[in-house]
Amino acid sequence: MSTNAVFESAGKKPGLQVWRVENMELVPVPPLLHGEFFTGDSYVLLYTAFTCKGTSYSLHSWRGSQASQDEYGAAAILMTQLDDCLGGAPRQYLEFQGQESTEFLSYFKHGIRYKNGGVASGFNHTEINPVNMKRVLHVKGRRNIRASEVELSWDSFNKGDCFIIDLGKVIYHWSGSKSNFFERLKSTELAKDIRDNERQGRSVVEMVVEGSETSEIINILGPKPDLPEATSDKPADRRNSNKATLYLISDAAGVMEASVVAEQNPFSQDSLSSNDCYILDNGPDNKVFVWKGKNANKNERRAAFAAAHHFILDKGYSPNTQVQVMPAGAESTLFKQFFLNWLDKDETTGPSEAYTIGSIARVEQIPFDAASLHTNKAMAAQHGMVDDGSGKTQIWRVEGSDKVPVDEDQYGQFYGGDCYLILYSYNTGGREKESHGSARWQGLKCSRDELAASAFLTVNLDDSMGGVATQVRVTQGKEPAHLVSLFKAKPLVIYLGGTCRHGGDSTPGSTRLFHIRESSTEATRAVEVDPGASSLNSNDVFVLSSLNSVTIWKGHGATAEEMDAARYVAGLLGGAPTEVEETQEPDEFWAALGGKADYQTSITLRNAVSVPRLFACSNKTGNLIVEEVPGELAQSDLAPDDVMILDIYRELFVWIGKDANEQEIKGSSGLAEEYLKADPSCRTGVPITTMKQGEELPTFTGWFHAWDPNMWDKARAECMHH
Repeated sequence: MSTNAVFESAGKKPGLQVWRVENMELVPVPPLLHGEFFTGDSYVLLYTAFTCKGTSYSLHSWRGSQASQDEYGAAAILMTQLDDCLGGAPRQYLEFQGQESTEFLSYFKHGIRYKNGGVASGFNHTEINPVNMKRVLHVKGRRNIRASEVELSWDSFNKGDCFIIDLGKVIYHWSGSKSNFFERLKSTELAKDIRDNERQGRSVVEMVVEGSETSEIINILGPKPDLPEATSDKPADRRNSNKATLYLISDAAGVMEASVVAEQNPFSQDSLSSNDCYILDNGPDNKVFVWKGKNANKNERRAAFAAAHHFILDKGYSPNTQVQVMPAGAESTLFKQFFLNWLDKDETTGPSEAYTIGSIARVEQIPFDAASLHTNKAMAAQHGMVDDGSGKTQIWRVEGSDKVPVDEDQYGQFYGGDCYLILYSYNTGGREKESHGSARWQGLKCSRDELAASAFLTVNLDDSMGGVATQVRVTQGKEPAHLVSLFKAKPLVIYLGGTCRHGGDSTPGSTRLFHIRESSTEATRAVEVDPGASSLNSNDVFVLSSLNSVTIWKGHGATAEEMDAARYVAGLLGGAPTEVEETQEPDEFWAALGGKADYQTSITLRNAVSVPRLFACSNKTGNLIVEEVPGELAQSDLAPDDVMILDIYRELFVWIGKDANEQEIKGSSGLAEEYLKADPSCRTGVPITTMKQGEELPTFTGWFHAWDPNMWDKARAECMHH
């Protein structure tokens, strides 16, 4: 694919696109291998999101530790050209191996893999590696997972980390005797990701604990010697990371110059003029931000990256300093935190006037009309629909090593103990030839054999379509909006565990509770949760089935779409539902849930302005160490051996894991105070709520969809089993 063709295809559909720089051209990386990077190469990545408010783009240039300056320079030029092609709308990031931004890492929930070599030495991204593969990957990090290819020798190993010994047909997950179960759990996900995507189910994953190595491992590595202790993977100390200076950049004198606007944060948002460009210097934290006013002259906007580069040189900062360039209206959370009471555009224009960025600064919200889908591309993009709904959906359930058709009346209903294959065929824009998209949905409780079989069956399904189907792997609870849209007006229904196989463990409980929530992308899910009053949430709708009766509970912040979804779920459960408003519940409602209990009653999270952020914190070394968790909030990111901070801006929650060390437990109250002192926006008087694992308040659990109080026990049991 030529670079011109790349530019034409960029940003046309939601999700991630990755290209490797090869001889000044952008060459696509297969989607199944996203997250794999050669250390001798440079890459360009584009993440596109469609919402009712328009389209947003995040554009990244990534440089491997062994990449040449010429390659990286080419990547920067190509990224600038791609930015021009998208009307100057994207946020732009300079990324470096081992120092990737939180935004970058959030695209790869199972972690990223560094492979030795690159295009110059003949190494290519291939979807099926040869079965005689022999390599060792050293897995580092607890949330920001990185796996680096190391020497195939015991000299690469230690007692405290996890390693992946990849021998082609068998992928061994080796865990040191002093690694903890949370690290083993995260690195196991990476091993499965290699099996499912890089090998497409043609390998098996075997779990090995230090001291129980198989004969195959001994034959490859030799007898195991005494290994050294763990190596530290803690992030750098964040002292002074909150300090920043704001500069105005201008080419009025014929050369780009920077002049100080404000010496110290927090800054006033009024300091930013739409007629100019600015540099926010956060050098102590290895970050530089460039803000481009929408009315700034074209030369200044185009020269933003060059200005940042010269600024970094003048300051004597590391050449690996992270750079973020953003147009007005597309400011990142990290940038906005340096300002006092930052107001976004929607807060002043109101939600009825959607605002985005670049050449599409104001986007008219267009109601969905299937008849005009092919002629109205803006409407199609806003709603993320590939066709008018007349396409054909087929779903199979994985049984053993084969697939079994699912009855059409069961489409959109998934069991946590199963794996499914989904094929969608459609025509677009009057084409005679059909297009195809396939997905494999993997339940959290499905067997390892079914996971492997689902990947292999997906390959066979793609082969039957002539190898042209777009493929996506979907994990329970992480379904993309376009997959949910396949079921038309129906919500996606996920049953708690179990299986729908004949003779399987599918007997439902006598009391069942379903949590209905519409996401920010307007995808509605109905997830079965433990039937207790503490599971309720004022922002959402719940369906309770008990003693041959069905009740729809409507929280104060519920939407009409969530109520429609609840009525559909009630129909699946049988019986005429009774609708109950929050605070108007009859006694039998509470009795079915085991009695009244506290639950999330604040509806402000529905209209939250600031994005909630989750951090792992430690002061074991005497200094505050903070690591942000990338991606959407997930309960599985709360590590039992850590202290975590959930920052919802107006309030802080301190969560203490059961296995946190004594020093951290004693210092947990001071930890939050230290965190606030390091806050660039200099917030004061913020309420701090501290709680222990297992004693979470509803105001905390309400931020996590389908909270499961038994999740950690289940995870530990699974880890011990392996």
